[in-house]
Amino acid sequence: MEKILIVEDDKDLLKLFCTVLKKEGYDVAVAEDGLQALRYLDRDYADLIISDIMMPNLDGYQMVEAVRKAGRQTPILIITAKDGFDDMRRGFSLGSDDYMVKPINVNELVLRVQALLRRNQMLNERKQTFGSMIMDMDTMTVKIGEDSQILPQKEFMLLYKLICSAGKTFTRQQLMDEVWGPDSPSDVRTVDVHINRLRERFRDFDEIEIATVRGLGYKIVRKAMSSRKGNGF
Repeated sequence: MEKILIVEDDKDLLKLFCTVLKKEGYDVAVAEDGLQALRYLDRDYADLIISDIMMPNLDGYQMVEAVRKAGRQTPILIITAKDGFDDMRRGFSLGSDDYMVKPINVNELVLRVQALLRRNQMLNERKQTFGSMIMDMDTMTVKIGEDSQILPQKEFMLLYKLICSAGKTFTRQQLMDEVWGPDSPSDVRTVDVHINRLRERFRDFDEIEIATVRGLGYKIVRKAMSSRKGNGF
């Protein structure tokens, strides 16, 4: 069960977040300010941190900075009443991964939590093997036999996501949210462009293909031995 640390001094909001996330099946820990959060992290682990900014003793900005300086890569979702661009930029520059402005839609909160946890899982699973293809997250390298190539980050993450859930269909919006992030200004058709680049890049690899699911999106499928013709993706 994934554990989420909620850092919030508003008791009503803290109770609401706990109730919603527990209902979704998450284990929840709480802290009322940044100082309590850091003390918790010194003795325990969290898969994700949800934190307010305006808090006593140690605010959200200071907490994020301290977490990152300690070398922790835990995903952090900032929740705040501050909606100015400078506040958002400061949060991201210190190391937060996502940003929501109050009042919070709890359904959107759940979706963002799910996306952050999935993206973090992808980063933690450093290598993935599918057939004779080996994907190395640390170097963004795809190796097939003796041949290897380094992919641009978005192409690598897109292929990695599809490979990790081979056979599962992802909509363009799902792929946008998980690879580019839910706040990306890019159009969902960006996914099509990157899929076409991947198909061209691996056109000679004939073990699997990126299949288009009409009206939905894409999935990775393994080719049957008898149907391989050497034309790859």
